[in-house]
Amino acid sequence: MFSLNDSMRYLLYSEPTDMRKSYHTLSGLVTNHMGLNVRDGDVFIFVNKARNRVKLLHMEPGGLVIYSKLLEEGRFRVPTGNSQQGSITMTWVDLVMMVEGIVLDPGARLKRLKRVNY
Repeated sequence: MFSLNDSMRYLLYSEPTDMRKSYHTLSGLVTNHMGLNVRDGDVFIFVNKARNRVKLLHMEPGGLVIYSKLLEEGRFRVPTGNSQQGSITMTWVDLVMMVEGIVLDPGARLKRLKRVNY
């Protein structure tokens, strides 16, 4: 359970994804568009067009798991790179920084949460 770590390979799907897709249709994107097998143990990352939702698809012992995050405000900063066969390879650190909204340049940080008034 919750077995993501830095020893895995992370692949970002290079096209915006409809977030209504679930296990089977995301697996179909992996197979048909990325040319990979979802059962290989890699983590596949999908981001919607507005870049405010992300889903991670991963095969664990016993079945497929989807991790999902919806931002209250702001956008995910998606890394750019060489798209090979419809995917961009990321590292664990890249994924954590993307999901947490961490940007190395402080002037380029994106607003993530609405201010809470008590």
